[in-house]
Amino acid sequence: MADAASRLTTLAENLLGAPPSVRIRAWDGSEAGPADAPVLVFRHPRALRRLIWKPGELGLARGWVAGEIDVEGDLYEALNQISGLIWERSKRSHRSDHSDHSDQSGRRRAHQLRDPRSAAAVADLWRLAGPRAWLPPPPPAEEVRRRSGPLHTRSRDRQAISHHYDVGNDFYERVLGPSMVYSCAYWRDGGTLEEAQRDKLDLICRKLALKEGGRLLDVGCGWGSMAIHAAREYGVRVTGVTLSREQAAYARKRVAQEGLTDRVDIRVQDYRDVKDGPYDAISSIGMAEHVGSAQYREYADVLYGLLKPGGRLLNHQIARRPEEDEAAYQVDDFIDAYVFPDGELAPLGGTLSILEEAGFEARDVESIREHYARTLRVWVANLESAWPDAVRLTSPGRARIWRLYMAACALAFERNRIGVNQILVVKTEGGASGLPLRAREWTETPQG
Repeated sequence: MADAASRLTTLAENLLGAPPSVRIRAWDGSEAGPADAPVLVFRHPRALRRLIWKPGELGLARGWVAGEIDVEGDLYEALNQISGLIWERSKRSHRSDHSDHSDQSGRRRAHQLRDPRSAAAVADLWRLAGPRAWLPPPPPAEEVRRRSGPLHTRSRDRQAISHHYDVGNDFYERVLGPSMVYSCAYWRDGGTLEEAQRDKLDLICRKLALKEGGRLLDVGCGWGSMAIHAAREYGVRVTGVTLSREQAAYARKRVAQEGLTDRVDIRVQDYRDVKDGPYDAISSIGMAEHVGSAQYREYADVLYGLLKPGGRLLNHQIARRPEEDEAAYQVDDFIDAYVFPDGELAPLGGTLSILEEAGFEARDVESIREHYARTLRVWVANLESAWPDAVRLTSPGRARIWRLYMAACALAFERNRIGVNQILVVKTEGGASGLPLRAREWTETPQG
């Protein structure tokens, strides 16, 4: 087992096709790789057993969550190096498979498995993993257990939402800060996270043209920040719906503290069960990612039916890049198993098409991708500065999940692998949209 780090470095180079650009430290104290690079630490050979039984991202994620794999130094730089190499290799493999017939692709994969370097690397991986390599380690307790039945039934959606959002309100306070907004902020020069989140909420209110006495439905209302801002600053009556009981309890408490119980109603309710329309406006902020591609037309139809003629929907949603073969799209293993069970991202064009098919007129699309990268980096800094509390309030594994997830997402937004868009659509009937001919009102700088 001597010099495990050198063997791991050789193994990674043979499997990935290029030398790793991080330094590796193994459980035996050995190190190998560039001296000035971030250090990828393998604390236990059990991490290699995880990779044997779940090759790729899920195996690495299980080792990270269990604390068997760690990073010393700049986490972003380490993730940038590792994910960049895997991403490029994956794209090359996808392009090759896409350009050939299936029988040719199959022969290529078989040839790769017979490649002496790959075969030697796999054999050495088994040896490094130790005498118990034949036994798959159980996944960490934080992993979502096997799910069955159709996607996005009401009961399954409740379970998925509970897994992500019912981690503990105290934990989210440490990460999100006083604003308690769990979506992309809207940054101006300088300013704090709280100011940027306030500006984002106000931007949405202005895009929706909220007016005193109007009715707003906030779908996926979270901890109540949008509902409170809209009711307090614009005088609207707000119905907020969420599937998370912990979020609802927290939001109701905040509403009471603000003295807004006569204007804000927070419900534990599926958006599909809202029957008290019509509403003047609907906000959906970071919620549509949970809907699922098969149910997205239903989502659009339901919200269309809940709006009055001329009503506006602001759909704030993360988007992925289109695939060459959309049928081959697969949900990210780590996110599905540990972060957002059953969540799906869609390309912007597909989302717009479905909203239009439901009857909406698309009037404005604003990409705020760079804003989310900055937001995520602040959340990561908040988590790291409150690390002992975060671990105490959840678990070491859960805190590690959120740190890895948010840091990796920040890089994905920065590298334009994913984006986030605010889509404004209108229930236009009779040709009247209600939007001004002059420059959009929401481009004006808010006062105060």
